[in-house]
Amino acid sequence: MQKAWYNIYNTDVQYDGPEPPFAEPAEFPWTKEFEEHHEAIFEELKQYLKSNNLIGYFIKSMVSRENSWKTIPLRTWGIQQYKNQEKFPFTYSIIKKYPQILSSSFNLLEAKSKIHLHCGDTNAIYRCHLGLEIPAELPECGFKVKEEIRPWHTGKWLLFIDAYEHEAWNNSEKDRFIFVVDVVRDEFKNQNEKVCATVMTSLFLQKRWQKYQFLKKLSPASIRILAKFLHPFTRLAIVMVNLFKVY
Repeated sequence: MQKAWYNIYNTDVQYDGPEPPFAEPAEFPWTKEFEEHHEAIFEELKQYLKSNNLIGYFIKSMVSRENSWKTIPLRTWGIQQYKNQEKFPFTYSIIKKYPQILSSSFNLLEAKSKIHLHCGDTNAIYRCHLGLEIPAELPECGFKVKEEIRPWHTGKWLLFIDAYEHEAWNNSEKDRFIFVVDVVRDEFKNQNEKVCATVMTSLFLQKRWQKYQFLKKLSPASIRILAKFLHPFTRLAIVMVNLFKVY
């Protein structure tokens, strides 16, 4: 049985697994309902944006222009974003039907912007992009995983292994909007809590690295020890913030 790979335990090794970069959406029954309702999902986002803004991704170095990649989460690695879910009731009514969805968010990449080459947190999930408003076709607007390049299409999914190196670009004159979900792979379907806690531990440390630069000097072995120490506390924190509806 294949083991889950996590970047926090392999900061000195780039992931190079046996999986193909992309998966076919038709192989996953949950994809159909989102595709059928992509217009209604996008309409909720447009209504939200009339009086609200999305939030820039916290790692500033990942984008070509500061705050050009923005999101709003509805579920974050098992953490329920209750306040945001209330603003997107139709979208969340679909999400909650599928327990394999560990994270979900709306995602904006502004015109003339690029998300630089980077690796995701784990191979235990498929990261899935549903096109909501795609301003241009290849080569002007597109997405690359390893050496394979694909376009987004409105109302269609792109599913890929997030642990591989990937990048995105929008060189058009208009913004690109997608809906993103992280779906646990069947091989790891009984490890939801472990996957969520491990990735949240990784994100916690990544945020600390942005603020405290000296932490970047830690050795890979030290990072692994620190992550394993924090893991049970993260697992408990996810339970508690959901119980008390912190978000």
